[in-house]
Amino acid sequence: KVGPQIQYIAPGSPWENGYCESFNGKLRDECLRQEIFYSLREAQTVIALWQNTYNRVRPHSSLGYRPPAPVTVPDRAFRLPMAATMQ
Repeated sequence: KVGPQIQYIAPGSPWENGYCESFNGKLRDECLRQEIFYSLREAQTVIALWQNTYNRVRPHSSLGYRPPAPVTVPDRAFRLPMAATMQ
């Protein structure tokens, strides 16, 4: 087969996928545990805002304490979920 393929890690071995496990922990600790969501729309909005901060503001030690997407990069991709804008 040509192209990307899905590869699963063995159950109970998160060390095989450290980058994803690290990100999931940060999402949980820095965002999800800080909020009580009263609707799906609210959860989508809060997570989208956190994701923007994570990628554009928050320093990452592996990148020399710089954000992955510097502010100098045009922001074409960041948009709140459509449901969040329909209030």
